[in-house]
Amino acid sequence: MEDGLGMIVRSLRQDPHALETVHISVVAFAGIARTIAPLMDLVSFYPPKLPIGSGTSLGAGLNALMAEIDRTVVRTTADRKGDWKPIVYLFTDGKPTDVADAAIERWQRTYARKAHLIAVGLGRYADLAVLRRLTETVLLFEDSREDDFAKFVKWVTASVTSQSRSVGDSESGAVPIAVLDESILSLAKTPAAQSIIGDRDCVVIVGRCQRARKPYLMKFDRVSQQVETRDFALQANRYDLTGCHPIDESYFEWSAPARSNLTVNTSDLFGIPGCPYCGNPSAFAQCGCGNLMCVSGPGEAVCPWCEKTVNFYASTQEDEGFDVRRGRG
Repeated sequence: MEDGLGMIVRSLRQDPHALETVHISVVAFAGIARTIAPLMDLVSFYPPKLPIGSGTSLGAGLNALMAEIDRTVVRTTADRKGDWKPIVYLFTDGKPTDVADAAIERWQRTYARKAHLIAVGLGRYADLAVLRRLTETVLLFEDSREDDFAKFVKWVTASVTSQSRSVGDSESGAVPIAVLDESILSLAKTPAAQSIIGDRDCVVIVGRCQRARKPYLMKFDRVSQQVETRDFALQANRYDLTGCHPIDESYFEWSAPARSNLTVNTSDLFGIPGCPYCGNPSAFAQCGCGNLMCVSGPGEAVCPWCEKTVNFYASTQEDEGFDVRRGRG
């Protein structure tokens, strides 16, 4: 997304009309929400680093967006010509982990007529039902080939360009968007509504390198399996490791203030990642403080969370699993 935003800005700067008309602001939301790039003209705008954190607080993100509209959008009065109606691109790849009902109702009551909202669900885990409550223009992007994201970025750029030329001509009606390449982007169908505080489609767990003391994020995606015996058949779920990624301390700043009480049993997780910093073969060792760290094998290790010495040993019995704390998504 950071690379994509940079590509969009570079392309828009090559359009003389966009240079004169386009202003950009970026509001990010994870466990918390915050404006990370205040509204500024295209020439002055520099793509910010996009943060990550535990949670998808859509309600907080909408409140931050509405506050930004109130603060920066100039209204037309008898004495001055105001700004054009803002166009909001809402990108999300998850499900709300806060209660967003009040913010959604407030948006529909007061702000839906003040701004054009285009919602884009990224990937198969985005909650399209909640996006439908915000706008009729809900799109789904599922990248499956190497060049799909580049095509998606070109579509966003083309849409912004066409909107910058047309929005000044009409303050009502639908805002035109670029022609959809249906091989990568489609109008989302209305699915069943969901109410999930923890994302059931993926598990996110945070650990720390015991040597570098730096945090990393482990991600497991849900996989459904058909289990059949002579007497019954059922659909079973498990979570397969998809990666272990270094993160910085800002992850905790962008996570929800209240500590997550969500847990997952290790018997449901398949795959043990290595540490992305020091290369220890296991990044999934639990200290008595409840936090995870990396280890090189059995023996003593100092927990980078609580600084206590922990003794790990190799189990000779079949592992029945234990509960670990997971992020909100």
